[in-house]
Amino acid sequence: SHQPLCPPGIKCGGVLSAPSGNFSSPNFPRPYPYETECTWLIVVAEGSSVLLSFSHFELEYHAACAYDYLQVYNGATRDQGNLLGTFCGHSPPPSFSSAWHVMAVVFRSDRHVAKRGFTAAYQKGSEEGWWWWSIPSSVLPHHPHPPCLLADACGGQLTGLSGEITSPRYPESYPNDAECRWRIGGAASSGPVTLVFTDFQVEGGQGCIFDYVALFDGLTAAAPHLGRYCGSTRPPRTISSTPHLLILFKSDFNIGGRGFKAHFYSAGECQEVFTTIKGNFSSPRYPNFYPNNLKCQWTIQLPPGYRVKVIFLDMELEGRSSLTGSCDYDHLAAFDGGTENSSLLGQWCGRDSLMPVTSHSNQLLLVLHTDRNTAKRGFSITYVGVVPMNVSCTRTDFHIQIPVQSLAQLERNRIYLGTPSCAAHVVGGNFKIHTRFDTCGTESQKRNNTSVIVSTLYIDFSADDQEDIHQYEVQCEPKRKEASVNLITGPDPSRVSQAENLVDVQQRDKGATDSREIRSQDTSDIVFISICILAGLLMVIAVVGLVLL
Repeated sequence: SHQPLCPPGIKCGGVLSAPSGNFSSPNFPRPYPYETECTWLIVVAEGSSVLLSFSHFELEYHAACAYDYLQVYNGATRDQGNLLGTFCGHSPPPSFSSAWHVMAVVFRSDRHVAKRGFTAAYQKGSEEGWWWWSIPSSVLPHHPHPPCLLADACGGQLTGLSGEITSPRYPESYPNDAECRWRIGGAASSGPVTLVFTDFQVEGGQGCIFDYVALFDGLTAAAPHLGRYCGSTRPPRTISSTPHLLILFKSDFNIGGRGFKAHFYSAGECQEVFTTIKGNFSSPRYPNFYPNNLKCQWTIQLPPGYRVKVIFLDMELEGRSSLTGSCDYDHLAAFDGGTENSSLLGQWCGRDSLMPVTSHSNQLLLVLHTDRNTAKRGFSITYVGVVPMNVSCTRTDFHIQIPVQSLAQLERNRIYLGTPSCAAHVVGGNFKIHTRFDTCGTESQKRNNTSVIVSTLYIDFSADDQEDIHQYEVQCEPKRKEASVNLITGPDPSRVSQAENLVDVQQRDKGATDSREIRSQDTSDIVFISICILAGLLMVIAVVGLVLL
């Protein structure tokens, strides 16, 4: 645990468990001492929250708060995933409400420049009885007596990016005549709020007129009603349309239940849908530690015919379970479609070294789960849409065909093979490139002891002075007349090793191609066969002539 570095005679930190109270930096309002570290742990009854505000704040300023600073934690100080913020300078922190029954405040000063410090006040719900609560000693600063806590306090203003709430006394039966209001949202919220119930057992009844949980799309009961629930069926996942959500829990004078447990998170950077051909995103707060108790979803939805290729740039999540060897704690999962019912493409945790992942359709879903402790740096991802195309070849020519609707915003000269002079033409509903091997920057190579013809297809999506050119390596094995195309990724662009073979077309289905196109494509084969027949006839004539002589 954190040990104070205060000089002799200076005392600070401790466990705060009174119904309300104040605390301040050492020596306030005089300058605080150098090389000081203090930890205050505020502990209230499970099911309630801690309300914290600052009335004066003056610490040494630094752009990254690297010298003197104050940190507020939504729980025990050891877990960086619970960090609500780090503050310094003259601007006081906002008011905070913890997402569960523990809040910690840490103050630290270095050996230079001292200011007046800060004063803070906290409060919790009204007193309805006392109980003892056991907290691991590893998260408590030294204190000679165990904390005394209030039972049945509940509700509060929850301003964190994520958190967990429970009914009073959960998982024991909740009290009668209870009324709790949790208001979710505030300065830390950047989008709609998602609420997910993991356990639910409340007295039932038609119309839920006895005990119930009601949800409102705002901070008051006058906001639009999102649902009213009772019984033992878990309410559905609820997403607000604003950055605020009110949860109201009421119980009557008799008959209770186990109550409920739910977690919430602010959507913003945690619940996004991407429709652009190329993009990138990362876990919340990356590269700093991500929050706990999250379920984030990123949906990539591209036009029909496209596929989605995801490239992992960086990843560090909580590691695998030592018991099962599986990703039982924090993990990232990819699904081959728009829902979690789609096929699983992969699941990762720890510092797994990840190869790119490609969907089989135009949608891919990534889901991040984090539990209530042990946070890490998170991940950074980029993705690119794989353009639908048909590539074929003869012994002398490349044939490339891309549906116009897939690249409807592009002019034909934005699509070219090798050089801009080999741009596509619009034929019917397709962009088409038909070119011989001795043009358009093609070259002959040996790969796996096989002669192949290689060129690069460019598709230029650049706009508003932002260069964005996608490149595909087009390859043909003339002897077999087999063509393939690989997406080349990277800003250089650097080619991804073991690049996925996105198209491998062998023209066996003659009915799928226009008959006139077949004739134009295979004229080289007809010439080759004619030459062979003519040579055979000449040989026969020569042999007959020798016999007659």
